[in-house]
Amino acid sequence: MSTPYRPLAAALWMTGAIAAFTAMAVATRQINGAHDTFEILAFRSMIGWLIVVAVGASLGHLGRIRTDRLGSHLLRNVFHFTGQSLWFWAITMIPLAQVFALEFTSPIWVILLSPLLLGEKLTRTKLLAAALGFAGVWIVAQPDFTAIDYGVLAAIGAAFFFAATTLMTKVLTKGEAIVGILFWLTLMQAAFGSAAMLADGQVALPTWATLPWLTLIAVAGVTAHLCLTTALSLAPASMVVPVDFARLPVIAAIGAVFYNESVEITLFLGAGLIFLGIWINLQGGTSAPQAEAVTKP
Repeated sequence: MSTPYRPLAAALWMTGAIAAFTAMAVATRQINGAHDTFEILAFRSMIGWLIVVAVGASLGHLGRIRTDRLGSHLLRNVFHFTGQSLWFWAITMIPLAQVFALEFTSPIWVILLSPLLLGEKLTRTKLLAAALGFAGVWIVAQPDFTAIDYGVLAAIGAAFFFAATTLMTKVLTKGEAIVGILFWLTLMQAAFGSAAMLADGQVALPTWATLPWLTLIAVAGVTAHLCLTTALSLAPASMVVPVDFARLPVIAAIGAVFYNESVEITLFLGAGLIFLGIWINLQGGTSAPQAEAVTKP
């Protein structure tokens, strides 16, 4: 593909990512009450694992799956499972747009965690980016200290654990094929989800009504990661990340029209500060958003 068409191609791939993330959130809402969070995670990962194996086999890439770094995969997937659990729970607790806005703080958490886990230097630019990000969180969350909003805490916690997953992914991608990361991701997530959903002794099996939504969640998850990763290979993160923020008005409109969710101007004001912090960080040369492409829900 010639250079002039690369930005357009990246934008098209990002359109696919936006559609996939939006579909995943809507599908989760549609089966809320029929399946709990752990059942959704378990069935989604089972279907996702079958997709990864089928695609990997068709491309002849299954031989690239390694077994010598299972400890790192395990730690990464503990972080990711925790983040996913909190994200899916938050989707059922607070407005969809609020979940997406708080999720965008994941790169800010990467800034703060990278000195601890990767030994990267914490510069003034990164501290400014983090400060702007958390100012945005404050505006979006509008905390009421007389009552705890567990949905908001879950969304913020999800962003934190997605950031930890991002850093572990950066470690694993040094010598590890993407098919291997996705193989162990879906397999371990299926195991974690199955253990969690069996813990209470009550399991709601997929029905003809819920199976299509569960399949959509699984397909959307794999598709979103593929689209984001491809977009980042075609254009710099400074172009891709702003397009990713288009998810916010899209999901806000869906929440307002189909779920009667109110949309406050403070949501976009806070999200704007979060975006400004990420943009400043991108100008400083960080590559965190690229890694995040394979670690979101």
